[in-house]
Amino acid sequence: MDKILEIKNVKKQFSGLVANEDISFDVYRGESVGIVGPNGAGKTTLFNLISGALPLTTGEIWFDGHNITKAKAYDICKLGIGRTFQIPQALEDLTVLQNVIIGALCRFDKQEQAAEYAKKTLELCGLTACQDMFAHSLNITQKKRLEICRALATQPKLLLLDETMAGLSCEGRRDALLLIEEIKKQGITIVMIEHIMEVIMTISTRIIVLNSGKLLMMGTPKEVTSDAGVIEAYLGGA
Repeated sequence: MDKILEIKNVKKQFSGLVANEDISFDVYRGESVGIVGPNGAGKTTLFNLISGALPLTTGEIWFDGHNITKAKAYDICKLGIGRTFQIPQALEDLTVLQNVIIGALCRFDKQEQAAEYAKKTLELCGLTACQDMFAHSLNITQKKRLEICRALATQPKLLLLDETMAGLSCEGRRDALLLIEEIKKQGITIVMIEHIMEVIMTISTRIIVLNSGKLLMMGTPKEVTSDAGVIEAYLGGA
């Protein structure tokens, strides 16, 4: 299979705190990989390392044949890694369309071309009716959707989704799952952090379990949810 992402012995240390320790795994093109673990397991820190928001302490990260270990975040984005944030990071005083245009400018030199592509992305994400609204006026469901939309506008090969379902209603989760399925149909590889096991079980081909900054195990949803170590560390014991 074709590897799109390679995490090699990655470590991230903040002074005396080791947030990620000797983590290694591969992600294959077209996969949907879930990352789970208790609060403080190092999940978002790992996303920050992959996307270039934080530097590694040791280890290497390869994406689509490129060593991105020391690459800047904007260069990593141009190579094809898009990401969302657990807490939406929209530019609050710009409209929804303007926010997505900024994402599209990663690929287009002219604003008119970026705007045209941004509108197509808004349509895919079901946000066309909101395009002239200011980001600060959106509800939580719309803000989460805007996070995905802005990341998609960068035309990613790999999309990192950080707790997209957090704070959503049951209906909101269903709609988000449908959108992720549409994204998968476009051939975009997905790695997602999620606490809602039903979501992870539904959408993931493989699941990676982190605990106390270390890789506890990885496997199919069935393998992970039947593993005694995972049940103890993440599900709270039998």
